[in-house]
Amino acid sequence: MSAPVRGRSTRVRPANRRPKSAEYRARRRVILRRRLVALLTVLSVVALVYCIFFTPLLGVRQVDVRGNTALTEDEVRAVAAIEAGSPLVRLDLQEIHDRVAGIPRVAAVEVERQLPGTVRLLLTERSPVGSVKLPDGFHLVDSTGKDYAVVPAAAQGVPELVLTLPSSSDPATRAVVGVLNELPEKLRPEVVSVAATTGADVKLTLTGERVVKWGSSEDTPRKGAVLLVLLTREGKTYDVSSPDLATVS
Repeated sequence: MSAPVRGRSTRVRPANRRPKSAEYRARRRVILRRRLVALLTVLSVVALVYCIFFTPLLGVRQVDVRGNTALTEDEVRAVAAIEAGSPLVRLDLQEIHDRVAGIPRVAAVEVERQLPGTVRLLLTERSPVGSVKLPDGFHLVDSTGKDYAVVPAAAQGVPELVLTLPSSSDPATRAVVGVLNELPEKLRPEVVSVAATTGADVKLTLTGERVVKWGSSEDTPRKGAVLLVLLTREGKTYDVSSPDLATVS
């Protein structure tokens, strides 16, 4: 018999175990697949961002103007200056707001984005509390004292304002507007005109050629309440500039 050879051993590889090279290739394929998926995901995100921010895909298709009465939609759109096809998400809403708010007739405006391609402009137009007759026409004045429009005829349903130069910085204008803003509702239909040269000499002319010396715009609600009582008495001139010492003549 021959003696066994020492220093040599024989291992039996399990039948179900693949060579290391096969395992490596399998892991490599998984890693490559994951990297490819990650790359495609990144490229898809980049492409989507590019389309949204730099192409007309989600660009402006419509400028929707609402709340306008005297102004036309085209007038507002022209001032808003929103270019068709501009990427919706890149629009500077504050700039658009400031441009539209600069229209004299606009008291307030809201600017909204609406996907997929609409910009909505919600306007609040100024309403006149009176009109001032000047050589170039009738100037409409709102509740803030702003002279915001010139029209060929006096505004209907509001009194004439007798002022030298209507302006929100003019004391006479502020006084007249202050009185009209706080005048009792029962008195408003009676007011034909309101005049002032300073902030302390407001005078109302009522129907029937009745005159009311109002004084300043201070304490207007109280003066209005006193005048309502005085108007139950016959007279042509009513003085409520000092409501505690009101007179009728």
